[in-house]
Amino acid sequence: MRTHYCADVNETNIGETVTVSGWVSSRRDHGGLIFIDLRDKDQVVQIVCDPADNAEAHKLAEGVRDQFVLIVTGKVRARGEGLENPKLKTGKIEIVADKLIIENKSLPMPFELNDEKVNEEIKLKYRYLELRTQKSYDIFKLRSKATIAARNALDELDFLEVETPIITKSTPEGARDYLVPSRLHGGEFYALPQSPQLFKQLLMVGGFDRYFQIAKCFRDEDLRADRQPEFTQIDVEMSFCDQEDVIDVAEKLINNIFTKCGFDIPTKFNRISYSDAMELYGSDKPDMRYDLKMVDVIDIFERCSNEIFSNIAKEPKKNRIKALRVPKGDEIFSKREMKRFEDYVRKFGASGLGYFQMKEDGLKGPLTKFFTEDDIQTIIERCELEVGDAVFFGAGNRKLVWDYMGRFRIHLAEIMDIIPKDTFEFLWVMDFPMFEEEDGKIKAMHHAFTMPQTDENGKIVYDDIEELKSIAYDIVLNGTELGGGSIRIHKEELQKEVFKLMGISDEEAKEKFGFLLDAFKFGAPPHGGFALGLDRLIMLMTGASSIREVIAFPKTQKAQCILTQAPSPVEAEQLNELSLRVRKQEKA
Repeated sequence: MRTHYCADVNETNIGETVTVSGWVSSRRDHGGLIFIDLRDKDQVVQIVCDPADNAEAHKLAEGVRDQFVLIVTGKVRARGEGLENPKLKTGKIEIVADKLIIENKSLPMPFELNDEKVNEEIKLKYRYLELRTQKSYDIFKLRSKATIAARNALDELDFLEVETPIITKSTPEGARDYLVPSRLHGGEFYALPQSPQLFKQLLMVGGFDRYFQIAKCFRDEDLRADRQPEFTQIDVEMSFCDQEDVIDVAEKLINNIFTKCGFDIPTKFNRISYSDAMELYGSDKPDMRYDLKMVDVIDIFERCSNEIFSNIAKEPKKNRIKALRVPKGDEIFSKREMKRFEDYVRKFGASGLGYFQMKEDGLKGPLTKFFTEDDIQTIIERCELEVGDAVFFGAGNRKLVWDYMGRFRIHLAEIMDIIPKDTFEFLWVMDFPMFEEEDGKIKAMHHAFTMPQTDENGKIVYDDIEELKSIAYDIVLNGTELGGGSIRIHKEELQKEVFKLMGISDEEAKEKFGFLLDAFKFGAPPHGGFALGLDRLIMLMTGASSIREVIAFPKTQKAQCILTQAPSPVEAEQLNELSLRVRKQEKA
């Protein structure tokens, strides 16, 4: 149906007869001559329908409208002087139609294809139309290139691609499972995998040494701009390795992907401990494209005459008082704006937000009266304040202060417009805590199979369980967690001990993970790995505002597919086959 793609027709084809096909991007009637911009997968070429050259083709062109599907045969000629379009690859030529076939008509479009203001739900309802845009094609072209680059890089590093099951056993891995009822085993369920974690560890027991997979994963969790119920990750595992071996492979993989996609990035990435990341940036995924570090001032506030601050400061182990210096902040923000910042942090649980302004005659602000001159000078020196700066203070429980001051840091950077564009800043966050307490329960910060840091005898030793470190690492890109991994537990007794610390009994461990614990009895090698979120990677590479832009057929933030109307009710007969009954919930 074609001799050339639109992009392939150029000056070298002048005088030749070619056949092109595609969709009508636009049609212009100039009172006799009809011009049609015809677009295929990634380029536009101009078609000229002249009644003097071919009356039949011109008559058909009169009925052509936007998004009709055409097949056009004609002779290539140079555009007239001054009529070239430098914005198009085909801008120096046009095709004079000798034969025009309307292969298919189109209804009027429900929205303008390149209109960024169109409601996202409408775009998702007609996702197949949104995919026709050049922007969408470029995204998925780059995604394909990145995926191929990942496969080739891991193949060169002697990794073996293995597919693991999509329907498997429900196991507690953090998020909710998507459950799949079994027809043959009424009342029992499979689950869609949150990750291939257990199976890739079993592959290491099986002696595969180096495994990878471009894996589909499923998590029934609340959605955000960088989350979807189903997503794709580049999943990697390797045997007889330590943390440095795994990080080396990850850096080589990421560098190869970015290089093949036309980006220049460092071969080695900076590192920071989890503890330093939280203390300095209030986040375990800090954006390193700008500064704005937090400074600990709890010792200074302990000496102040304000009892609220001094009482908080008396418990430095569980509390924090952090200062955040904003260069030229006093010149940028009015007092009214500074007070509005307090409303912002209150949304995240803060009791308030203090601030000082650095003036020519010294530090000013409502809090200065609580400090001695010496302590005010200490604040100036520790925060490295200069005339025109503002400094903000957050005080309270350490996790709460980290959270809202970390969010405040990002908020300031955005409204001050100091985040560089077209820059990639990678960062390894290391030495994560093994556990965290949530609702009075101890849970694994990464997952239950992560290797804790042990003493020389391989024993877990700790005073405070939340201070116990793991051999785990996350890779962060521009403030977004791109992926992460860990060295895994490969000994049954250590795995059982971790389960017990999480409140998982031997019986529950056997029921949930018996197959893994049994496998450890047959010579499991030391192993570790990582996973990279492919969707997030492409989102960051393309500068997309949402992960939905880089997934061909995404779900909404309510986990619905507007295009196919999923999820949807099913026939009663299907439910009966699965031994299920739907119970309607009364609305509160």
